[in-house]
Amino acid sequence: MARPSFLADPHHGPLPALMLALTFVSGMVDAISILALGRVFVANMTGNVVFIGFALAGIEGFALLPSVVAVAGFVVGALGGGTLVQRFGRSRPILLRNALGIEFTLLAGCLVASLLVHLRQDGPVSTTVVAGVAAAAMGLQTATARRIGVPDMTTSVVTMTLTGFAAERRRADAALRRGAVVLSMLLGALCGALLLVHIGSHAGFIAVLVVVAGVGVTAALLARHEQPWHA
Repeated sequence: MARPSFLADPHHGPLPALMLALTFVSGMVDAISILALGRVFVANMTGNVVFIGFALAGIEGFALLPSVVAVAGFVVGALGGGTLVQRFGRSRPILLRNALGIEFTLLAGCLVASLLVHLRQDGPVSTTVVAGVAAAAMGLQTATARRIGVPDMTTSVVTMTLTGFAAERRRADAALRRGAVVLSMLLGALCGALLLVHIGSHAGFIAVLVVVAGVGVTAALLARHEQPWHA
């Protein structure tokens, strides 16, 4: 069976497959943040804005600081991503390679923290710091994905992808691409939750790092030989 054309797009090369892998990462990281760090997202900022509203209203179980720190971390990461885009944006594989090197470092810091402290039992300081760092990694990833520009593949949210899936059904390739994005996020959340519940948050972070490293190495290999779709 031939591969779906969106995975072998002449305009994007293999980048759609790499973006699906990073969407999977976002699902995993948000599963870890919700289940291990409390009610806070690190990739889906829409949820955090809603949680901030709940916290300001005094709803029990919703803390203001973690969501605010996560949003701030995401913005800082996106700013960093914008700087990388300005410097390396002429080659998408090089941009992706460099961005994922930084993202890997940030998420490795989260792994170290999860090994040194019990994130749910050691109080709000450790969980808030980890949430901020992980959110910075996701902000960087999202800013990079925006420059890479594969349609429907922002890697961090699926709201508009679902809208396009429902509202624009005529193009089979587009529907397949959007469905793959939603499925990647779902599978990432499922895997992240299973690893956390049955092993621990450190296992989730290790799995995330393996995927990020794999995508980063692939991007580095792709960057070695210039292709028309690099720009």
